[in-house]
Amino acid sequence: MYSFMGGGLFCAWVGTILLVVATATDHWMQYRLSGAFAHQGLWRYCLGHKCYLQTESIAYWNATRAFMILSALCATSGIIMGILAFAQQSSLTRLSRPFSAGIMFFASTLFVLLALAIYTGVTVSFLGRRFGDWRFSWSYILSWVALLMTFFAGIFYMCAYRVRECRRLSTPR
Repeated sequence: MYSFMGGGLFCAWVGTILLVVATATDHWMQYRLSGAFAHQGLWRYCLGHKCYLQTESIAYWNATRAFMILSALCATSGIIMGILAFAQQSSLTRLSRPFSAGIMFFASTLFVLLALAIYTGVTVSFLGRRFGDWRFSWSYILSWVALLMTFFAGIFYMCAYRVRECRRLSTPR
């Protein structure tokens, strides 16, 4: 049980750090504009070496930002629940902490998946046509890696929950 929780906690830490880095950086997309290289993130866009805040309130950016922030918050809550799961007394709690941590990581995975689906869909259909020479960049890729890490953290914690439940049910009272 503790090895599953340890693996889950490792994946959770890595996934949460990647979520925060991906959300905060401005390298989601790179493109060429008027012969110069440019890149943009969720908060800023940069032309050459000069960066500007994205002041337009465009729905897909707002939705992507919100889902990425919700994902990071769920992952952080999952980490707290995951750490508390190591100290759980088995008979005193109604809701299992490994189960709760797993649910939080699956919620985080769902939120980052929604953010990436929105961003990918709009970028490919709208911005991809606007900029001829473009590509997704490393912040976007970090988001996909974070999605995998939070998903596997959820899997590990659900496995820890199942092991704990099997042990609890097989122990004579």
